[in-house]
Amino acid sequence: MIISELHLNNFRNYSHLDLKFHPHLNIFVGQNAQGKTNIAESIYFLALTRSHRTHADRELIAWQQKEMSVSGTILKKNTTVPLEITLTPKGRIAKVNHLKENRLADYIGHLNVIMFAPEDLAIIKGAPSVRRRFIDMEIGQIRPVYLYDLMRYNKTLKERNSYLKFDAAKIDPDFLDVLDDQLVEYGEKVMTHRRQFITSLTEISAELHHHLSHGQEKLSIVYAQNVKTDFAAELKQARDKDKFRSQTSVGPHRDDLQFLINAINVSNFGSQGQQRTTALSVKLAEIELIYQETGEYPVLLLDDVMSELDNQRQLDLLALVIGKTQTFITTTTLDHLQHLPDKMTVFEVAHGEITEQDNHD
Repeated sequence: MIISELHLNNFRNYSHLDLKFHPHLNIFVGQNAQGKTNIAESIYFLALTRSHRTHADRELIAWQQKEMSVSGTILKKNTTVPLEITLTPKGRIAKVNHLKENRLADYIGHLNVIMFAPEDLAIIKGAPSVRRRFIDMEIGQIRPVYLYDLMRYNKTLKERNSYLKFDAAKIDPDFLDVLDDQLVEYGEKVMTHRRQFITSLTEISAELHHHLSHGQEKLSIVYAQNVKTDFAAELKQARDKDKFRSQTSVGPHRDDLQFLINAINVSNFGSQGQQRTTALSVKLAEIELIYQETGEYPVLLLDDVMSELDNQRQLDLLALVIGKTQTFITTTTLDHLQHLPDKMTVFEVAHGEITEQDNHD
């Protein structure tokens, strides 16, 4: 899977930008706050219809503009697929082959991307909500039906929580039973998707981590499922507590992940190096998992992470991805990058202007 060209209109600091990319490696070099990360972000947005950096859509639209658009051409095996996302005051308009998709879930998956940025360490060190978002975004790329099931679950969850805010005397147990049945129906589907994904991710990441740690460490990922045995029974058991707190205390909206190295929780007790290697192992595993699910490698976005890795980790990373994935790297300098391939394009980024420097075929 390759993105051959990208077009931006009023995206961040780019009023208008047209770029053509090398099929193997593209490097964007420039000082901080010049617009390098905005390129990686726009590709991520084109794939997943949202940013990895902000939840505020307004931040994506250029100053004093009302809407923006990101479009590109995707090469998949022998097929060319034009994609376009327009962000308007009324919401998103997603198009595939110039035709509007009625649901974003039908759009997502046409371009698969894996983003690795410094903030991805939060997957290891951050709050459970960060890890749940990670799970949701990655499963959604390879199984669009997951997004539908998750949407229905979240909609029912919101409705149940609103109903729990009623005065206790006004709560109808029969209606609450109906909401619980719906929550269980979609929640069971969400948990099944997650179990399958995490099982596959664990198997692949363990092998990669063993390689990256030169056989010294064994990585395992534990799905810390909030529902222990029977979702319906646990919901009913927690009903009085939920009424008192006016929120649902049981369900996959409280799931988490645990990352263990040699049976020790790396989130709490691992060194910074172990946490970085764990994050790298998980991201590389995602690449292989998407390939297994779709038959094509995703686009890889490495946003300002190469300087965070020592020389050996850089070499390991490049050896594992170059030739497999179309890769985009943003960096402040090429000095720390070791053993780059001959096939690549280097872009210089300064003050929102991008100049192609080298193109090695």
